[in-house]
Amino acid sequence: MTLPDICIAPSLLSADFARLGEEVRNVVDAGADWIHFDVMDNHYVPNLTIGPMVCEAIRPHTTAPIDVHLMVEPVDAIIPQFAKAGANIITFHPEASRHPDRTLALIRDHGCKAGLVFNPATPLGWMDYVMDKLDIVLLMSVNPGFGGQQFIPNTLHKLREARQRINAWQQAGGQSIRLEVDGGVKVDNIGAIYAAGADTFVAGSAVFGAPDYRAVIDAMRAEVLKAGKQAV
Repeated sequence: MTLPDICIAPSLLSADFARLGEEVRNVVDAGADWIHFDVMDNHYVPNLTIGPMVCEAIRPHTTAPIDVHLMVEPVDAIIPQFAKAGANIITFHPEASRHPDRTLALIRDHGCKAGLVFNPATPLGWMDYVMDKLDIVLLMSVNPGFGGQQFIPNTLHKLREARQRINAWQQAGGQSIRLEVDGGVKVDNIGAIYAAGADTFVAGSAVFGAPDYRAVIDAMRAEVLKAGKQAV
């Protein structure tokens, strides 16, 4: 699976659940790179959303990667189900696994890209012990559980720290690792988020809450391009 330099990954959490297949097709046609799929269990987070059967149902509607974010505890039993249902990327919170290293290996063994998710208060030190098994690191810029929350500004500092760790790893000969951010990403802040080091952007209400998906996604790319030029 070849990944573009910058990924826009609209979150289905903010889509119209009564017509998910159509929403997936429309947002990919509008320029989305990935589909972000939020799984909440009402245990690890205080909300209950969608599971493997819904992932399997939307899989025929797109060839775009499905980026499954597991906010569940425990995680290991459900990973093979999502891999079978068509997930391409599976991320989980290290606090929800007894052995994050083994959980990452399990995801990869089932043919998916693997990653860790860090809540606003979760330290990045978990990364240091599993760098060789990471394909992606996802930083939450809100406390997980509900869509439509405001971006936490301190996430920019954490993004810079995560980017430094990833760059150091890659410069030492390690594999490529994407840096994703999720929560409150909008047209007016995506440039600053990119400048802090993110290359993959989850946007829920900012995209699905707009009348024109393409206009929002194009505006986000334009802001990223502008921030990139300013950094040169």
